Amino acid sequence: MNLQSQLESGLESLGISPEPGQIDALLAYLSLLEQWNKSYNLTAIRDVNRMLAYHLLDSLSIWRWIPSQAYALDVGSGAGLPGIPLAIVLPQTQWCLLDSNGKKTRFMQQALAVCAVKNVTVVKSRIEDYDAHQPFDVIVSRAYASLTAFVHSVMHLMQPETIMMAMKTGLEDDETSLDFSRYEIQECDLKVPGVNQPRKLITVKQQ
Repeated sequence: MNLQSQLESGLESLGISPEPGQIDALLAYLSLLEQWNKSYNLTAIRDVNRMLAYHLLDSLSIWRWIPSQAYALDVGSGAGLPGIPLAIVLPQTQWCLLDSNGKKTRFMQQALAVCAVKNVTVVKSRIEDYDAHQPFDVIVSRAYASLTAFVHSVMHLMQPETIMMAMKTGLEDDETSLDFSRYEIQECDLKVPGVNQPRKLITVKQQ
């Protein structure tokens, strides 16, 4: 099965009905990631078929939890994951992709240009130093930090209704130290086509 067929099958499994141009944009992003990765080591995964499952489809697995027209922040976005794939399939949302690594922010800028993605801004900054013009509706992290560290690092960017979403393999015992009187925490299993390891979405809201 070629990459396009694998992608189309994966999107169908996730319940995503792509609009015209979105398949091409996702494949262009994947091709650019594979190309840049040979020189810049953006991800430890080298095989493009595994990139499709473990990066692209994994990122898209949370699409249904992103509110329509949300203003979203992707913290420690790295190669633009999950922000760029989600921005492609959710064109009504607006994204800010934050990373402190210049090599990775340059890749993200190139990917946005190549894939003609208009609803994304890239910011080179540490999360602690970042001061947004307005609070976010959604703040997402993927393999970024412990849940407690993630929540504490984005407190200055939140409003009362902000939803924090951490994509993880699961919660460690020392990650449940958040004050449950202040936060509502939910854990949901994610089923990602082609990914055998457990994947979970942890959502955190202020009480």
